[in-house]
Amino acid sequence: MILVTGGTGLVGGHLLWHLLKENDRISAVCRKTSNLEPLRSIFSFYTSNPDDILKRIDWRIADVLDEISIQEATVGVDVLYHCAAVVSMGNNSGSLMDTNVRGTRNVVQAALKSRVGKFCFVSSIAACGRASDGEKVDENCIWTDFPHQSPYVKSKYYSEQEVWNGIAKGLNAVIVNPGVILGVSGTDTGSSQLFCQIQKGLLFYTNGGSGYVDVQDVVKVMIRLSNSSASGERFVLVGENCSNKDILCWMADGFGKRRPFIGIGKKMLLIVGILSEFIGKVFHFSPLIDRSTARSSTRREYYSARKIENTIAFQFTPIEKCINEVCEFRNLTRY
Repeated sequence: MILVTGGTGLVGGHLLWHLLKENDRISAVCRKTSNLEPLRSIFSFYTSNPDDILKRIDWRIADVLDEISIQEATVGVDVLYHCAAVVSMGNNSGSLMDTNVRGTRNVVQAALKSRVGKFCFVSSIAACGRASDGEKVDENCIWTDFPHQSPYVKSKYYSEQEVWNGIAKGLNAVIVNPGVILGVSGTDTGSSQLFCQIQKGLLFYTNGGSGYVDVQDVVKVMIRLSNSSASGERFVLVGENCSNKDILCWMADGFGKRRPFIGIGKKMLLIVGILSEFIGKVFHFSPLIDRSTARSSTRREYYSARKIENTIAFQFTPIEKCINEVCEFRNLTRY
């Protein structure tokens, strides 16, 4: 039996679709309060009859923060995909550490107790270290806790450590470290915020860049690794290293909007971040931009996916193609 956590999220939703192409039924974890509409939107990207596919999911009511319920959900599971996570660049460190770290610890312990045959964990390039000047970040780079590092980055690193602890105890697991994941999500959170902002019209871009990857490539690799003999390894998943400007311009082209043309440097964005933090504290809300997001938005990092390309001879989808597909879907659905 196959079980997916985070099935209503971006990665989990697309993973369920691709698993259901190969299996009659799949089990997935959801909370009593989970909203299935984002998953319906994801399935609508692939088919005009999403409800027919939704009926083939066996939902197990559980919460990764509840040790007992997640233990019960993993009984009899052969392959477990752990995709549940909070993705946020803000300062809500409590929620991030709880779900991403403690939640992962609970799932790993449950998998060990239930003797799950294969465990696939969705980490992030945020959990990878930094490379030397002129080099690309890969699986061997050492992570360092730099000053002012965002709570999200820390949560992904420490959650991955929970999986490595499980591997040391005998867990048969693989870890994927995707770059910025792009795809249809059914919500306007995470990377989908970029599509939402460009669709409304955006004139500014930040002078930075990162590694990007199509969500379909991420889940295809996850399935292939879970069906392979690979164990106790991590794999960076990046289709292309792109500048923020290129990403936003491709999105603007897809929506028929004017391309962003005003570049914002690190100093200016830091000032905006500091002011946003101050206003957020005064009026009790989490700002969209703070000092952490300002630094990450203006940093340029380059990543290498050579290991996964060599291991399973995988070819990534061009990022511009991925963006065009998402824009086309959003244009048609007006979502």
